[in-house]
Amino acid sequence: MPKRRRRKSASADGGIRGLDRLFRPRAVAVIGASRTDGTIGREILRNLVGGGFEGKVFPVNPHADVVHSIKCFPRVTAIKDPVDLAVIAVKKELVPAAIADCARKGVGAAVVITAGFKEVGGEGAEREAEILETARRHGMRLVGPNCMGIQNTLPGARLNASFSRSFPPPGPVAVASQSGAMGEAILAHADHINLGVTMFVSLGNRGDVSPNDLIDYWSREESVRCILLYLESFGNPRNFVPIARRVSRTKAIVAVKAGRSERGAAAASSHTGALAGADVAADAILKDCGIQRVASVEELFDVALTLSKCPLPAGNRLAVLTNAGGPAILATDAAVSSGLAMAPLLPRTRDALRRQLVPEASILNPIDMVAGAGAKDYDRCVRLLLADPTVDMVLVIFVPPLTRDPIAVARAVFDAAKESRKPVVCCFMSREEVLKGIRKAAVEDWVPIYLYPESAVRALAALDERRRILARPEGAVRRYRTRRVRLEPGWLGIDARRALSKAYGIRAVPGGLARSAEEAVAIANRVGYPVVAKMSATGVVHKTDVGGVMLDIPDAKGVEEAFRKLMRDGAEGVNVQKMVKGGRETVLGVATYPSFGPILMFGLGGIYVEVLKDVSFAVCPVSDVRARELVRGIKGYPILRGLRGQKGVDEDALVDAIQRVSQMALDHPEISELEFNPLLAFPDGIIAVDLRVRVT
Repeated sequence: MPKRRRRKSASADGGIRGLDRLFRPRAVAVIGASRTDGTIGREILRNLVGGGFEGKVFPVNPHADVVHSIKCFPRVTAIKDPVDLAVIAVKKELVPAAIADCARKGVGAAVVITAGFKEVGGEGAEREAEILETARRHGMRLVGPNCMGIQNTLPGARLNASFSRSFPPPGPVAVASQSGAMGEAILAHADHINLGVTMFVSLGNRGDVSPNDLIDYWSREESVRCILLYLESFGNPRNFVPIARRVSRTKAIVAVKAGRSERGAAAASSHTGALAGADVAADAILKDCGIQRVASVEELFDVALTLSKCPLPAGNRLAVLTNAGGPAILATDAAVSSGLAMAPLLPRTRDALRRQLVPEASILNPIDMVAGAGAKDYDRCVRLLLADPTVDMVLVIFVPPLTRDPIAVARAVFDAAKESRKPVVCCFMSREEVLKGIRKAAVEDWVPIYLYPESAVRALAALDERRRILARPEGAVRRYRTRRVRLEPGWLGIDARRALSKAYGIRAVPGGLARSAEEAVAIANRVGYPVVAKMSATGVVHKTDVGGVMLDIPDAKGVEEAFRKLMRDGAEGVNVQKMVKGGRETVLGVATYPSFGPILMFGLGGIYVEVLKDVSFAVCPVSDVRARELVRGIKGYPILRGLRGQKGVDEDALVDAIQRVSQMALDHPEISELEFNPLLAFPDGIIAVDLRVRVT
């Protein structure tokens, strides 16, 4: 019987209960084990036995007495011993009965390989609902259906309950993939580049076990340093966010989120609703959780190699050491575009490099030792760079000439790197057979190896991003004393909008809704000239598109004339406001999604949001730290900060307004779209000029 690896004890939290029986079973039943080569049931059984599982294995097949030289059982209930895990690979019509048998047997967890469930709809969805109801009623955790299985490489708990051809060596990375095909590719590539994987899960339809459960479970696993996710959907983002936020403080989490294309934004009427598409919402969630998003599986591995192996840098200053100028130029360009800085190097470091290298070498960063540099040159120069306090990380590039041994160079770099607490990443631009030897030499020293300089720089940039994530204060979500406002469905009228803005302490431009020319003049006299007149009509969202706005009206006669022009069919009145000049136009809005919840947007308003779309997003609630990041994260932030002698705007007032609107959206989940545009920012505060709100 295998001994269970000691780990931090799991709580009784329902999100992880039973996952030990999934990943650390003492006995596994393979329901659908087959004698026929090439079948999934046969491959799973072979992987279990050949993968080093130390527990009991029970094939289940009513048409065989022995499978793979192991006694076979007609049903799981015929097994006398306890069974922790069942791997099910039978026809889809037989799965509900197999799950029911597992429930009667008291099986703690099941992996359903079979497809033909929710992903095909109709009867498949009903069938999936049936097996989930059975599993939940009996406290059985379930992976799948429609998945390729699970793996655990830890000594004493080795488990290959999958039909994958790859079983990577143990290591500090845990992987969850929603796609079985992508999971197979991920495992194969991890094996190819010697990236150790502690646990792997193919989630399939995610009927029960979800990324939330796995992230929580792996947060308690001391051997896991980095969590990799391939996601096609979030499932329940409202549960995902608090779990991922907590875990990302101790484990690096990197995700490929498929489905970046924009869909479903056509029905949105506000800029916020149109821009905050599903992918924007996903991006905001990942960023707010401290999860590092990458664009491809290739980038996933580039980043994972370095995050799982290297210490964090103290800053973003990079030194590049090379024996070839071309790759160094590519690395420098990639570093600058990724937000890294080229380390300046101390004079004493440059002097020491000059003494070490041939006269033709360049001692500026990047340091080009020229093609003749050998293992001793790399060893001494890497040590010099690591000793320089202006250097936070080092990229070593080696293009092997015929006269130099790449393995010797690699070993010299590894020996120098392991004596420093600064990250070192290598780029060996060599043939595949040479790279295999270099990677084999690097395993014990945990030095990431890349084929191209851009990949290496991308990984170092991710390492610096991880440093900034951990350095970022968690911040506080401020709660304001407000009063609830009753909101009727549809686009809110001017009175309701003003009441909502006032209830949350956001100052609006003085004015009011006039239903007669006399009332319009009275409002204008009260607020002072010049004024602005805007048509107020429920069905008109963008009033400027229909000529519904008249600016800079100087007197009562102009107000009367404007009122007559704007009071068209369908208009409920004319909104008369004080004409406010100056200020920087910003936009602050919220779009709410049923699964994601409210997504807040901040950016430059007016033409900037319509043309340039210079905006940033966050998931509500928004902390003070995150609110300031939103303000400073847009490209137009220098405009807000002040250009050419202009005073900067009141940044604290913008941060305060963002938090107030965040609370407004959470207090009123019936708000589907909300937008202050423009929200004028001044050196001494802010003022809302226009507000649109749609309630569903």
